[in-house]
Amino acid sequence: MGGFLVSSKDVAKHAGVSQTTVSRVLNTPELVKPKTVEKVMKAIEDLNYIPNDIARSLVQKKTGIITLISGPLHNPFFVDTTTAIVNYVNARGYKVNVYFGTEDNLHSIYNAVLETKADAIILSSMLYQDDLFFTLEKLGIPFIMFNRKHQENRHFVEIDNVQAGYLAANHILSLGHQSLCWIGGPHQMSTFFGRYHGFEKALKDHEIEAKSVPTFFTNTNKEDIEKAFEELLKLDRRPTAICAATDAIAIEILNLCLERGFQVPRDFNVIGIDNVELSKHHSIALTTVGITSEENLGFLAIEKLFEVMEKKNTCIQQTESVKLFPRNTTCKNELI
Repeated sequence: MGGFLVSSKDVAKHAGVSQTTVSRVLNTPELVKPKTVEKVMKAIEDLNYIPNDIARSLVQKKTGIITLISGPLHNPFFVDTTTAIVNYVNARGYKVNVYFGTEDNLHSIYNAVLETKADAIILSSMLYQDDLFFTLEKLGIPFIMFNRKHQENRHFVEIDNVQAGYLAANHILSLGHQSLCWIGGPHQMSTFFGRYHGFEKALKDHEIEAKSVPTFFTNTNKEDIEKAFEELLKLDRRPTAICAATDAIAIEILNLCLERGFQVPRDFNVIGIDNVELSKHHSIALTTVGITSEENLGFLAIEKLFEVMEKKNTCIQQTESVKLFPRNTTCKNELI
């Protein structure tokens, strides 16, 4: 029937049913006899009727939609992972509903997500003791967390956050910077909690009291990071090195240093964690710690979510190894 637009009337004629029956199959297939649904669906396929994918999804009780709850786009980690996830999902023939969560809007996002049908959910917003975890399990929706982990220790793909924090601090300390500080995020998130724990372990191995090291816990937005930097500058013993819990924080620190006339790494060494694409840019060249795998963490997580959807795997517990990526923002302390 190529050469003109196929209508529902054509489908009805081809299937030997009324146009009303075609409409019912597309909108309320559960009210139509299975054999009739099968005839109409075959006619739709034979004629390549445009709502073909919609009709099939209704019959199969699938939406063809994956919901993604990402973090805020001021963090380049979420730019990288959102791109990887959307590209993968689209390549698999699905569409993506994307939400960008912050501490201020998570509650409304969760309500919107739970009110909207989707075949599965991938999210990087889960808190360590989040009740949403149990809600999703109870509803039976396939889901996976990336870059976050719940205390139940299921359905996650993360990097080894403790080791990442350890490697970042150990690198700075090995360069002879005994005066350092930490700028991180809320410890209700497994990512920040684990990275700071690794930072503390490195301090202990170098026989430095953690309580003697300045620490700043922010909401990771630009304003909070700037406040932390201002407090850092007021310290009697100004650190020579800054360990940032994410590359996003580290890159903002680099910008603040330049604004105030400081040079990196001469005045401050700066190291991040995540190894986002922006950190590799030659104009930034941020020393950081990131995933050992060449694959993006979002890509690894969405692959695993499809395994869950296809019932090839029911419980994902994946922690990716990390390594140091030394670049231009750290150097040996010349005072030692």
